[in-house]
Amino acid sequence: MYHANRASPAFVLAREEDIETVGEGIHRQILGYGPDLMICRVRFEKGAVGQVHAHPHSQSSYVESGRFLVTIDGEERELSAGDGFYVAPQLDHGSVCLEPGVLIDTFSPAREDFLPEGKSS
Repeated sequence: MYHANRASPAFVLAREEDIETVGEGIHRQILGYGPDLMICRVRFEKGAVGQVHAHPHSQSSYVESGRFLVTIDGEERELSAGDGFYVAPQLDHGSVCLEPGVLIDTFSPAREDFLPEGKSS
């Protein structure tokens, strides 16, 4: 079921959504979005690297499982299940997966660059 004012469904069933490989050992699934917010599940294999990068979006992430070495603006911390982090717009950040796991990433506004061609928030 789609909400009349946006291109994404109001309800998202993980078993029906595509999982995209976005890097070696990194797989992303979009779980919902609108113009102002997006949530994604990102599964990492051990040793997978989320390269250091920056974007204009605010990002808040929750470590659902596994262990990660996360770098934000040059500061490194080891995080595990139950931990979280926040990245302000334009700050360099990245991660290395120390034990296989999952990050739940939220972005504001939605990451248009993550959407399949022809879809928008």
